[in-house]
Amino acid sequence: MASTDDSGQAAQHTSPIGTTPPAGPPAGAAGPNAGMPRWLPRAMVLALALIAAFQLGSWVFHELTGLLINILIAFFLALAIEPAVSWMASRGMRRGLATGLVFLTVMIVAAGFVTLLGSMLAGQIIKIVEDFPNYLDSVINWINTHFNTDLKRVDVQEGLLRSDWLRNYVRNSATGVLDVSAQVLGGLFQLLTITLFSFYFAADGPRLRRAICSVLPPAKQAEVLRAWEIAVNKTGGYLYSRGLMALVSGVAHYILLEFLGVPYAPVLAVWVGLVSQFIPTIGTYLAGALPMLIAFTVDPWYALWVLIFVVIYQQFENYVLQPKLTSKTVDIHPAVAFGSVVAGTALLGAVGALIAIPAVATLQAFLGAYVKRYAVTDDPRVHGHRRGTSGSGLFTRARMQWARRPGVKQPEEDS
Repeated sequence: MASTDDSGQAAQHTSPIGTTPPAGPPAGAAGPNAGMPRWLPRAMVLALALIAAFQLGSWVFHELTGLLINILIAFFLALAIEPAVSWMASRGMRRGLATGLVFLTVMIVAAGFVTLLGSMLAGQIIKIVEDFPNYLDSVINWINTHFNTDLKRVDVQEGLLRSDWLRNYVRNSATGVLDVSAQVLGGLFQLLTITLFSFYFAADGPRLRRAICSVLPPAKQAEVLRAWEIAVNKTGGYLYSRGLMALVSGVAHYILLEFLGVPYAPVLAVWVGLVSQFIPTIGTYLAGALPMLIAFTVDPWYALWVLIFVVIYQQFENYVLQPKLTSKTVDIHPAVAFGSVVAGTALLGAVGALIAIPAVATLQAFLGAYVKRYAVTDDPRVHGHRRGTSGSGLFTRARMQWARRPGVKQPEEDS
């Protein structure tokens, strides 16, 4: 028996001479003094490089967001004028000259409209300022009559001129002139950027398509050209259908305003037609506000008639005119169109609202060309009818339950 020490543990025997001592830990095992793995420094450097690249890319994208949005607007504008440019180019005109003529026409029409609208607003503002004392006298007389007060126009004017609100307003307006000037210059620069890019996209359309297709295999080239053609058709169709509806709306509102004797009826009609068609969702109400304001200066009842006509015409346009005009150009469901406008507004603001419908129509048409469709079975449930047997109606089931109650004589069945 092996001897034991005082603690009860067995004494360890020394290995006899000539025997091999116990082997140490295997090579490569992680010990307390083991070195760093060779792959860890490279992994850390790679991770830091990826993080730096992501941060750099995020910063670049954030700084170039405005430019990318301008390029997107220019691309859809080039798609919209592509049919007109191609039509003139097919008759022997150079694409650059054709694009320049289209842009020149649009600029002349826009400049004329802005000039007429500005002169109209300036005239109305001058008229309101000149008639302001009469409006103020009528309001003061109404207040004195109904509330037994003794207000005077001179006292009211002096109180307004000496008020702190007017002083703060004048001070803030003076300090905000520079901000407004900077915004105007920024808007002009943005408009120039969009015009230049859209001109190059439209004038060099064939060269751009050739450059894109040159880096793709033949099968992919056909897909890209097909998608481009669908985008041109849908965007151009959307623009031209909206232009036609704007023409109809302008003529209808011009007849009403001319009948009521509202001044500047032609300019107001053009305003209603363009704003109501090219500003989605709220364009109708925004367009009708200005004619109502001008009509109110003539007669308050005229403003009410304009409001009633705008509401009735909007229903006629939504349910009769728009489905007939857009059925062959931008054939998308009204709910899909509304959802696309909301999504585009959330993503890109007013720009997204303008390009949402043609973008969704293009995507829908492109996917519809590759989605396989099957014949729908002749089932009543397809038309919204419930499938049931005779005698399974609500009243029939209730009558059968009443007949099965205890004490109720059951009808004799035919043998």
